Amino acid sequence: MTAEVRIERRGATASLVFDHQQRRNAMTVDMWQSIPRLCGELASDDAIRVVCLKGAGHEAFVAGADISQFQSDRSGPNSPSYDKATGAAFDAIAMLPQPVVAAIHGYCIGGGLAIAAVADIRYVADDAQFGLPPARLGIGYSAEGIGTLVDLLGPSIAKELIFTADWIDAPTALRWGLANAVVAKADLDVFVDQKLETIASRAPLSQRAAKLAVADHLRSPSNRNQAEVAEAIAACFDSTDYAEGLQAFMEKRKPEFRGH
Repeated sequence: MTAEVRIERRGATASLVFDHQQRRNAMTVDMWQSIPRLCGELASDDAIRVVCLKGAGHEAFVAGADISQFQSDRSGPNSPSYDKATGAAFDAIAMLPQPVVAAIHGYCIGGGLAIAAVADIRYVADDAQFGLPPARLGIGYSAEGIGTLVDLLGPSIAKELIFTADWIDAPTALRWGLANAVVAKADLDVFVDQKLETIASRAPLSQRAAKLAVADHLRSPSNRNQAEVAEAIAACFDSTDYAEGLQAFMEKRKPEFRGH
C-alpha cells in the first residue's frame, strides 16, 4: 500500500501530493523526511511557476500524522528526531520561492493543518474539517509551529483550536481566516486549476519579491532581512519581464513572462 509524497507536474504547475489513502493521507516518518528533498527539486526548477499541495483522492488533505507510529517514533528519546523531521518539512514548504496553494478536501487535521498553514493560499472544499488534536493526545507543539498559526489566525483563535481540540468546518475556517475561499466539493479541483493557471501566468519575479516581503514583515525586527527584499525588488525592475509587462500594457495584449 502506498505511503508517499510525490511530485506531479503539469506545464508550469507542480503538485506535491500526499498519498496514504488507506489512512486518509496520514503522514508517516518517511513521508515527512521526503519533503525537504522534493521541495529542493521544485525550488531549483525555473519552469515551475506555482506549487499546489493536495491529498490523494478526495476524502482527505492530510488527516494528521500516522498515529500508529507514535509509540515507536514520537515518544521518549525518539520524539526530538520526529519533531526535527516535521519542522524541516514545514520549513521546506514555507521557503519555496514559488507561490504555494493548498487545495483542501475533507480532513485537514494536526500535521495536515500545519502543512496547510505554511502554504501561501488555502482553497477549501465545503466538506473540509480542520482540527488540532494535541489536547486529546497529550502532545506538545513546538513554539515555531504555534507561531505559524498565531501569525495566520491571531493568538485567541489559535488558542481556541489548541485548547478545545475541537474540529471546525469550512465556513468557520473561512470566517477565521484559515481559508481564502470555500467551494463546493465537486467544483474545487476546477476552481483551483483556474487559480493555478492565473498565478502561473503572472510575473514570477514580482511574486517572489512579494513573498519575501511578506515573510520578512512577519519576522521580529531583529531578524528581518530588508537587504534580501530590496535585492528581489530591484531584480524586478532590472528584468526583461518588466519591459515585457510595460510593452504588453501599451499594446493591450497579454504579457508573456519568462522569469528573468
